[in-house]
Amino acid sequence: MIEQIIKNLRKAYPPSFFDRAESPFYVLISTVLSQRTRDETTYKIAPKLFKKYRTPQQFMKADSNNIKKIIKGIGFYNQKTKRIKEISKILVEKYSGKVPKTFEELISLPGVGRKTANCVLVYAFRIPAIPTDIHVHRLSNRIGWVKTKTPEETEAKLIKIIRRKYWIEVNELLVKHGQSICKPITPICSKCPITKYCAYFKNKKNKRK
Repeated sequence: MIEQIIKNLRKAYPPSFFDRAESPFYVLISTVLSQRTRDETTYKIAPKLFKKYRTPQQFMKADSNNIKKIIKGIGFYNQKTKRIKEISKILVEKYSGKVPKTFEELISLPGVGRKTANCVLVYAFRIPAIPTDIHVHRLSNRIGWVKTKTPEETEAKLIKIIRRKYWIEVNELLVKHGQSICKPITPICSKCPITKYCAYFKNKKNKRK
């Protein structure tokens, strides 16, 4: 059932924003910017930021006020400016300007948690992981894959029940589906390609009988 859901969703949604990413550093900084911010906002602002600055070295030397002016539409832009500067400095001084490829090294960076680290592994390096944000957590419970209370619990469960060859796809597919069809309050079940396998839809259907 899980494999069929993934295959159906794969047919429904276009490639990820990050497929156009220029570098692992772009993915890392864009994901930091996206924290507690709408994806649409991140997609607009990240390219503007990287048009001005491109490398960790340039970000490290950049005036914080200039960065803030560019990312002001992003939530918590003051804190994120500080994080971006700190991350850039560490990458330059410890990793020769390169983004590390291991989960442990990534989460050691300021402001980088499990979701952000896993996003970098998946979207920058195509290393299997399951970035579990609010969309992945919500849809995994709604569909009936898991019964969990936190994204961390959901990630742990999904790792056990989803075959590793599908891990790279899970975040993108569920995020796209959660944004367009399976919305938090009013899911558009009439347009959903996976109702046949969805616990929420089956329960909804049974209540109408």
